[in-house]
Amino acid sequence: MSPPGLPEGESRRAQHEGTPLSTQTIERFYTAFAQLDHPAMQACYAPGATFRDEAFSLAGPAQIGGMWRMLCEATKAKGMAHWKLEHSQVQSDGKTGSAHWDAHYLFSATGRKVLNRIDANFTFDQRGLIVEHVDRFDFYAWARQALGLPGLLLGWTPFLRKKVQARAATQLQRFLGKA
Repeated sequence: MSPPGLPEGESRRAQHEGTPLSTQTIERFYTAFAQLDHPAMQACYAPGATFRDEAFSLAGPAQIGGMWRMLCEATKAKGMAHWKLEHSQVQSDGKTGSAHWDAHYLFSATGRKVLNRIDANFTFDQRGLIVEHVDRFDFYAWARQALGLPGLLLGWTPFLRKKVQARAATQLQRFLGKA
């Protein structure tokens, strides 16, 4: 039987071709993300997974899946014409992995265009599912694009970073409360 999120037979095919399941998971995750398919993204995570980036620090399927659903729905609401995701440099040894991805989108709070360049690191379980996912990007570069003048003036400060984190946490709590 294939691990959750893998089409039947993909597990055997990946092993037969010598490709770690974790590599398949990374590819499946970013393909789903490019299509804003949050259920397929969530299927790439193990039940006790964690996620961290400059805005969020999350644990478990409700928080992680909720964040991806919130972001996908907000992006769809702004219009797919403003959305593009490209991923590259996928590497994995079965236990850990990494990828680079570029997201082009309109930031929902301001409507400003953003190109966010992100490096992701992953840890996987024995089934090839994500146990830990950490995204890193240049917060100051993001803040200048997403927030405009406030980002330019304050994007380098811990004050603005904490404010963005608090707002993201509040938005996710509200979103999950409505779901």
